[in-house]
This record gives sequence, structure tokens and C-alpha cells, in this order.
Amino acid sequence: MPLVAHTALPTFERLRQEGQTILSEDYAFNQDIRELHIGFLNMMPDAALAATERQFFRLVGESNLIAQFHIHPFTLDGLPRGEKAQAYIDQYYDTFENLKKQGLDALIITGANPAAQHLEDEPFWDGLCEVVAWAKENVTSTLCSCLASHALVQHLWGVRRRPLGFKRWGVYSHAVTLPEHPLVNDLNTRFDVPHSRFNQMDRAELKAVGVHVLVESDEAGVHMAVSPDMFRMIFMQGHPEYDQVSLLKEYRRETLRWFTGVRNDYPPFPENYLRPKAKAILTEYRLAQEIAKRQGKPLPDFPETLLLPMLHNTWRDTAKVFYSNWIGKVYQITNNDRRKPFMEGVDPNDPLGLRKQMRM
Repeated sequence: MPLVAHTALPTFERLRQEGQTILSEDYAFNQDIRELHIGFLNMMPDAALAATERQFFRLVGESNLIAQFHIHPFTLDGLPRGEKAQAYIDQYYDTFENLKKQGLDALIITGANPAAQHLEDEPFWDGLCEVVAWAKENVTSTLCSCLASHALVQHLWGVRRRPLGFKRWGVYSHAVTLPEHPLVNDLNTRFDVPHSRFNQMDRAELKAVGVHVLVESDEAGVHMAVSPDMFRMIFMQGHPEYDQVSLLKEYRRETLRWFTGVRNDYPPFPENYLRPKAKAILTEYRLAQEIAKRQGKPLPDFPETLLLPMLHNTWRDTAKVFYSNWIGKVYQITNNDRRKPFMEGVDPNDPLGLRKQMRM
């Protein structure tokens, strides 16, 4: 939780200049702290529905051990669902119409598996645009993951993502590029983030429409950016929510797609993720697959048990700090009435006061 500058001690101002959150005594006195209500728009396919919930819920829950969070999952009617997944949604998920009436303080929007060549042709497009139009007027801050970021940057500013011609897949080193922004306060100046995508938003195109880049990789490009108001919308291309084993499970799925003939080439290893011994084990597994496929035999067992002790998670701590920063800022400026986005006196076009500060 933030410090309160209850005296004129110069250290408070120095910490504020470094990007740390320091509340004035009057501001802190007038805050009416309550639980936070966070919407969770889950657009992932059936097989990843529950796992994606766990990944994001875990990060939110670990971000602050004092605050109380009510997370409200919902999805879009336009997304195709199987019978089992639909039953799960009917039992456990809320509806967008209900959440609009109740209100939300913050919103998380997951990525999705693309099914069309153009994002505007995706089954989620119209529903996603409707949710974002409402969130722009009623939610303090919205965090978008991967494909959702691509879709909303296109929807809001007409900037289309750029096909890479290959899959950006692995764990990459990143650096903070706007250290004075409170969202990256206390993050390591260099840290890892997993990526998994075929397309990319580039710095130049984002900058041209007023989007500010906060975190970037020399190899993987932009990871984190914010809307021109500096807070209302947060865009991520990487996946800090990933579990330690997420990329391995994705690699396993790709090897199965090769074995069953869905893809022609054998998948490369995720970059900067596997140790040499793990690569050696997977190379042996590939040989076993090739022999089985050639001889018409069943798929060999994937050596996941052997590989798990060789995997490292080099991004979780940084992700927790970021989520703590984000939720802390929402806490400080959201209205006590969850149907309203801000406390009295907060400028929706500059909710953190950063635009004014940068002009000075």
C-alpha cells in the first residue's frame, strides 16, 4: 500500500520523483477504501478456459495481501463453445449485461485463438468492441493481453498488427523504457517475459497515435504500452501470466499437430526457455515420434515428468510487482461507487496526472 506524506519530510518528495506512489494527507483522509471488483473477459478456447482463469486470478490474488478482490469472469456470446465448456460458463460465469448494471473497477481481457485472417472478421470482434466502448466510460482501467491488445489498438486507432512471418515464441529479456511511470515502479530494469504470437505491434506505429511504450525487448519488441491518457488502457504483447510449464505444454501440442499431420514442419524449441539437457531429451523424443509415425505406431509418451525439474520461471516476481502497481493505482482513484470510474476531481483524460507532469 502507498506511503502517506503526513509531514513535509523531503524524502517523500524525493520518492515521488522516483516514481513511487506518495499520497497527500488530505487525499488519504478522503479515500474510502473498499473491496475491488475486477471483470475478467475470458476469450480463450474451451481447452484453455480454466487454465487461463487460474493464471490471471493467481497474479491478482498475489499482488496484494491486504486488499479484497472480487473477480467476475464472463465471456462473449459470439465465441463458439462446446457443450461441456458452455455448461461450465452457464454455471460459473457472469453476463456482461449483469456486470454493466453492477459496475466494475477494473477489467482484464484475455487473448484468443485467431480463426480469421483479419481481426475484424473474428467471432469476438463485435462483442469485444461493445465491451470496450462501455469500459471507456465506466471502468477505471482495462488491461489487455496479446491478441486483445492487437484488436483494440486496431479498433481504437486503426493500427493493424504486422505479420512476422514466423512465430515469436520463447522467453525474452526486456527493459523498462519509461521508468517514471508508476506502473513500472520497482520493476527490475531488465527482466524476462514469455511471448507466443505470429504478429506484432511496433513502437513507431503506437507512438504515432499517442500510445506510450513502457517496456520493450531488443529481440521481441514492445511488451507493455498504455493509452494516451497513460492509464485507462494497458496493452501487453507478452504473457507474464504464463505458468512455468505453459510454453512446454504449447510445444507438446505443436509436436502432436506435426504427428497427426496438421502441420508439415516439426516445431522449433521455444527460445531461451529450455536447458541443454531438456533439449537433448526432446530431441530423443522427436526421433521416437518420427519412427512411430513412419511405422504407423501410437504416439510415444511425452517426457513431461523428466522435463519439469529443468524448467525455470524468470518472470513471475516482476509480473507480481506490475499487478500490484496496477491494482494499487486503481484502488487510489476509483470511486467508492463501483458504477463510477473515478473519485471526484480525477481527470478521466489524465487520471494519474502524468500528462500534466510530462508537459511541465
